[in-house]
Amino acid sequence: MKVFIIAVQTVDGFIARKESEPSFAWTSGADKKNFVERTKKAGVVIMGRKTFETIGKPLKDRLVVVYSHKPLSKQFEGVEQTDKAPRELLQELAGRGYSEVAVCGGASIYSLFLKERVVDTLYLTLEPRLFGTGIKLLSEPFDGSLQLASSTKLAASVLLLEYTITYGSSHEK
Repeated sequence: MKVFIIAVQTVDGFIARKESEPSFAWTSGADKKNFVERTKKAGVVIMGRKTFETIGKPLKDRLVVVYSHKPLSKQFEGVEQTDKAPRELLQELAGRGYSEVAVCGGASIYSLFLKERVVDTLYLTLEPRLFGTGIKLLSEPFDGSLQLASSTKLAASVLLLEYTITYGSSHEK
């Protein structure tokens, strides 16, 4: 199964100013289009409860799996809740016919899936914004390396970076 992280951040490395701020409130139309296309192709997106609550609704034509130990405040068709380990969840989704999964945040969910070494690819959109402070992409250190596979200009000042992830202690200097 292909597992990828899809994220957007400011040039100074923040995915949001605060937990309650959805990324779609400040990102470009080009990033939104990229997100929709990639996640619809995958068919399933995984995100944390706080990320889901900032969106507040299901994503059309995609199964949304929300990580949470607490029940969601509302139930929606096309939205499932879990607290299974990442490998167990991915095996279950593969058994249901999914071959690609998008991990959509937030920082603790990105870190959880990277820590479990199940993510193959990182799609990172860089938006021409500076927040100065806020929430970083990861909530924990990452023991691995990234190899740039491609860079694509999504719009005049918006860049999409695709990285292949390698796990272990070796880091490229």
